[in-house]
Amino acid sequence: MFGYVRYDLPFLLVKDLTLYRALYCGLCKGIGRSCGQRARLGLTYDVTFLSALVHNIAGIDIRIEKQNCFEHTIRKRPIACADPLTEELGALNTVLVYSKLTDDIADSGRGRIKRRWFRKGFKRAKKRYPEMTEIVARYMREQAQTEKGKCSMDGAAEPSAMMMRRLSEHFLGGKATEATGELFYHLGKWVYLIDALDDYDKDRKKKRFNPFVAAYGCASLQDLMKEKGEEVRFLFDTLFYALREHLSHIEFPFNRDLTDNVILRGIPAETERVMQGVKNTAQEKIKYGVK
Repeated sequence: MFGYVRYDLPFLLVKDLTLYRALYCGLCKGIGRSCGQRARLGLTYDVTFLSALVHNIAGIDIRIEKQNCFEHTIRKRPIACADPLTEELGALNTVLVYSKLTDDIADSGRGRIKRRWFRKGFKRAKKRYPEMTEIVARYMREQAQTEKGKCSMDGAAEPSAMMMRRLSEHFLGGKATEATGELFYHLGKWVYLIDALDDYDKDRKKKRFNPFVAAYGCASLQDLMKEKGEEVRFLFDTLFYALREHLSHIEFPFNRDLTDNVILRGIPAETERVMQGVKNTAQEKIKYGVK
């Protein structure tokens, strides 16, 4: 799931970049509190965005203070204070990293050493947040089972999409609506499909399940976009439409510029990058003072 949910930097306001950086650092501290210091190395952009989105929809104000961290020990930085929601999202980050490494081991036999690094953090997350951990585990099992048989493009993406819907209901509680459920559902579907499209050549070479390979069987991603590009673009355009439509029916108590930037601009831009076969170069560094 990792590395695809990104903002569109040229259209991101300075205030929102500052907020995103503060959330990124705050989530890092939240991971440390809920899962231990080792687990902080698994910090992702994706869960940082979820933190911004869930805090806003739930109406939980984000308090930012100048703090130190293990990397910035001398000069304090604006960091979002780690509230209970941030700590559980930090645990979700660790559970997703551990589950992804487990999936990699099943696919290729590689990743055991990396997974061992996160094992203690995963156990802490499972003990402290059993309901959240079980949601991820349930749909990861369904995803693995789905990929063993023949299924359509939508069928292949369904477990990941449903996992995101259930996680949104878990985190939002009484603030969850049909629109939020559908937004998270289509976000999960997009993440699964864009990851599959990005892995097209690798999965075909290693003969691993990939819904695009199964559906089209083209020799390469480049050939796929040449021969079936219109169909692939239509598939993602329908997802963009669904995201825009459901986003428009969600009330945000606070400023929505950051989340709108990611959903309305960042996600289509990342999709275009993958379709063109462009490698994922490092986005503007989150760490202060580094570009």
